Amino acid sequence: STAANTGNGQVYYLSSKPEVVDQFQELADAFTDETGIPVTIQTATTDSYDSTLTSELGKSNAPTMFNVSGYSTFAKIMQYLEPMQDTDVYGLLTDEGKDVTMSAKGNDYTVPFVAEYNGIIYNKAILANYCAKNYAVVKSAEDITDFATLQSVVESIQEHKDDLGLDGAWATPNLDSSGSYRFGDHMARVPVSAELRDDGKTFAAEITGKYLNNFKAMFDLQSNNNPEDKALFSSFPLDDSTSQFALGKVAFYNNGTWIYSQIKDNEVSDDDIGVLPYWMGIPGEEDYSVVAIFDTQWGVNKNASEKDKKATLDFMKWMVSSDKGKEVMAKEMGFAVPYATFGESDQPENPVTIAAESYLDQGKKFIYNVNVPNQQYKDNINNALTEYVQGTSDWSGVESAFINGWKTEWANNEKALGFLPES
Repeated sequence: STAANTGNGQVYYLSSKPEVVDQFQELADAFTDETGIPVTIQTATTDSYDSTLTSELGKSNAPTMFNVSGYSTFAKIMQYLEPMQDTDVYGLLTDEGKDVTMSAKGNDYTVPFVAEYNGIIYNKAILANYCAKNYAVVKSAEDITDFATLQSVVESIQEHKDDLGLDGAWATPNLDSSGSYRFGDHMARVPVSAELRDDGKTFAAEITGKYLNNFKAMFDLQSNNNPEDKALFSSFPLDDSTSQFALGKVAFYNNGTWIYSQIKDNEVSDDDIGVLPYWMGIPGEEDYSVVAIFDTQWGVNKNASEKDKKATLDFMKWMVSSDKGKEVMAKEMGFAVPYATFGESDQPENPVTIAAESYLDQGKKFIYNVNVPNQQYKDNINNALTEYVQGTSDWSGVESAFINGWKTEWANNEKALGFLPES
């Protein structure tokens, strides 16, 4: 970029996705080669992204574009965001993409650049082997269409794990900081989504915990049917849980599309990767499939110079419309990108994504991620789950973290920020 011409502006992109830092650098270099506009890429890890973003936005050479990762980040930095609804890149979004932008006060301030999905990833080969046994409770994985059946299969596999050559039915739940997002964040949003659905809302400042017993049943199923002792959950790393699944030692593992990069090239072939919804026994869940996440979106710094804003918007548009941009984002990053410019040949080869999106062909709807107030809310749920599995507290602590924590943290947000999400 030292040879690039800054007369046409420059781009400084602060990203929160370290798993694709090389691919974004590849895009930056290609865009500079093609246009002469220099692009600087900086990446912060997930747990330090918000603090890095806040620090960088206060500098004179602040990022011209950055990731906005969920509502809590959006609420904190909205005053830095340029409205996007009149830009070319916004116009290229699919209808679904436009529906999930982060909006307030009549403006759309962000644009999504990846649709991610999470649910229960399973090993088809292990399930096929199990279904061939005389003790199997189902004839095929396709028979697992509700929580009661899933529970019967998981408990049966756990009972016969030695005969099946497994360490357990489910990958070990890890409640340490590396993987606690699977429980206090992603899985925890499902019962909240269902309660809001019943009330015809996408946001409420208070919840009742109507479906927390369903969440408990799913959590208990995992915590009672895995290879490790419950006392280890709080210190068990995500990499080890992932390895249990990737090495074919367990049949089920709850996570999302992003984890494929750590599963591939191990003992589970792409053809043997399937995805189930978070069956919890919630009424009406048979109409839905996996959780769709659009939490990570792009924002443009409204305080950047006009030249830099134009260069940044051109870079965004180029990434989702040029042949090079589409190739890298869909094939190398493995992203399902919510832009109308991506045709059938521009779709990712990530088998978790393919399995998740196949539910659309069955007429199933996605469960869209609801807004949660902040990281503190998620941490409080995970802390309560840890005490519950260790026996130092009962389930009422988890209920309080869900229900009272929701009310408290949204009230804190409203006091600090002056507004709440629109329903």
